[in-house]
Amino acid sequence: MNSKVRKDLLKNLKRVVIKIGSSVISHKEGDGSSLVLGLSEKMVLHYAREIKKLVDRGYEVVLVSSGAVMAGRKRLHLGRTQLSIPEKQACAAIGQSFLMHTYEKKFDKQELKTAQILLGNDDLENRKRYLNAKHTIDALISYGVIPIINENDSVTVDEIKIGDNDTLSATVACLANAQLLIILSDVEGLFTRDPGKPSQKDEDPAELIPLVTRVNAEIEKKAGKSNSHLTVGGMYTKVRAAKKTMSFGIPTLIVNGMDKKVLEKVFSGESVGTLFWSQEDKIKDRKHWIAHTLKPTGTIVIDAGAVRAIADKGKSLLPAGVIGYSGNFVFGNAVVIQDENQNEIARGLVNYSARDLDRIKGKKTEAIKNLMAEGFYQEVIHRDDLVLSP
Repeated sequence: MNSKVRKDLLKNLKRVVIKIGSSVISHKEGDGSSLVLGLSEKMVLHYAREIKKLVDRGYEVVLVSSGAVMAGRKRLHLGRTQLSIPEKQACAAIGQSFLMHTYEKKFDKQELKTAQILLGNDDLENRKRYLNAKHTIDALISYGVIPIINENDSVTVDEIKIGDNDTLSATVACLANAQLLIILSDVEGLFTRDPGKPSQKDEDPAELIPLVTRVNAEIEKKAGKSNSHLTVGGMYTKVRAAKKTMSFGIPTLIVNGMDKKVLEKVFSGESVGTLFWSQEDKIKDRKHWIAHTLKPTGTIVIDAGAVRAIADKGKSLLPAGVIGYSGNFVFGNAVVIQDENQNEIARGLVNYSARDLDRIKGKKTEAIKNLMAEGFYQEVIHRDDLVLSP
């Protein structure tokens, strides 16, 4: 089944997003701890050649590249593991220009033009800017240019960051209406357990999982967390990124980018890495943006009746079903909807501020009309602005 699925993916594949991790294009030497020296121009050249092959075969390629902070560390001689936010931003500022200059040189040798796009969470949360980014990517591709996308790390802090380039690559794949996301990492894919740890007594050896059709709690647990100071997130963020693209109808493939023939293997239909693909219907673009791009600013707790109305009957969320909330949200913000046991039911765009919701929660429509002379909405969250959680 896995082999057939992979070959079927290639039949109608036109546009692909490739995410290159810092570990793939970093230059290292030393023992097992691997002293990081900076950007590997050799690996950048290698992938310029590989992408040229894909372009010559008619594929449209969008790159999401990590490596700015890593490249900046070397140029600023900051070798220690822990850096302050201003130091990271300084590394990103100097490293991003060097990273793009390197890409431009190596791709130019393959007669490919490149363009830099730096995105921040503000760009993606604002619907107009989100669509502008989409149109820019489409225009660049139409001119035969390879968009190279990174987060604008030199001016963002943790509170407003997208978070990691795995998440960014998933967002870009959805933004660009790609048919496949390939994440190039320094591991083979998702394993049944951490392959880097020795087997315990009576424990089965770590085995690669070739196909994942549903990202549930068990799969997320297998992904674990990252222990590397080179990257942000590790396998866990890659699995979460795959979950995001799957809901949009886009498969994600996590493979070992240190294998120089890996893209050749992928595009010949070989079973490499871990493929995340369910073949389920995708949700609409705007609702995907609400569910996976916007950062919630609060939580609304609803009663059992409201849960049934939303989950089973496709209704909007009314004030009568609200029993509590947290956060300081305002009109138009994204919020999480939970049941009384703190299970996430849905996400949506709220029609009331936290202050106004406190006045109307649990009340019927006629009572709310008397309270809210201005700014009255029948729904706390309209069904068109609400997305059920998996």
